[in-house]
Amino acid sequence: MSGLLAGKRILVTGVVTDASIAFHTARIAQEEGAEVILTGFGRLSLIERVAARLPKPAPVLELDVTDQRQLDGLGDRIREHTDTLDGLVHSIAYGPRGAFSFLDGDWNDVSTAVHVSAYSLKSLTTACLPLMERRGGSVVGLTFDAAVAWPRYDWMGVAKAALESTSRYLARDLGGRGVRCNLVAAGPLRSMAAKSIPGFADLAGVWEHRAPAGWDPTDPDPAARGVVALLSDFFPRTTGEIVHVDGGVHMMGA
Repeated sequence: MSGLLAGKRILVTGVVTDASIAFHTARIAQEEGAEVILTGFGRLSLIERVAARLPKPAPVLELDVTDQRQLDGLGDRIREHTDTLDGLVHSIAYGPRGAFSFLDGDWNDVSTAVHVSAYSLKSLTTACLPLMERRGGSVVGLTFDAAVAWPRYDWMGVAKAALESTSRYLARDLGGRGVRCNLVAAGPLRSMAAKSIPGFADLAGVWEHRAPAGWDPTDPDPAARGVVALLSDFFPRTTGEIVHVDGGVHMMGA
């Protein structure tokens, strides 16, 4: 077997449609030699139909990252398919509508956004850690650059800032156990998640004129390739990092 991820076993969360970064990460990972397991929340029959479009079959496990009982049982459910994991992809984010109004958002909305979008990186990683410690592994999450304030993103931007900090602390605490933790900061994509962002067109419009390398909001492939690269052994001493796959917008000035 050959490929960037030959012989590796990867858990990919957050596949909802075949337009998602998670789906294309799973596809490229399989093409690069990995065995892939997917998780989904709700509508598992739909996710299984989407999974059937991958190059090879991939089991789908139900997982609500806010349900501690499901997290506690995740390792046993993964062991029904493999006894080790080499990589984990966190592609989970959600904010109630109120989270997209910074001055009006209440704590219920904000706490939900932070729990699902940020704390879940820690809870999911620790749930999978016993499967990764034997051979070490790579955790890769997806963020939307939280170094600046974006139009209309509001408390979700705060949640992404929490996600980025969480990744750094995981990198600190798990490095000695052979586990790296990094993030890919992708540009805006017209995905299922984007439909829940009021004013998404205003946000995505920034990229039309500010991406020196260009950006196609309908193409998740570049971001997925960034995730797969970080899952591989080509970055053995890179951890706590945020790799921008956004056409270069993050480094542009006025």
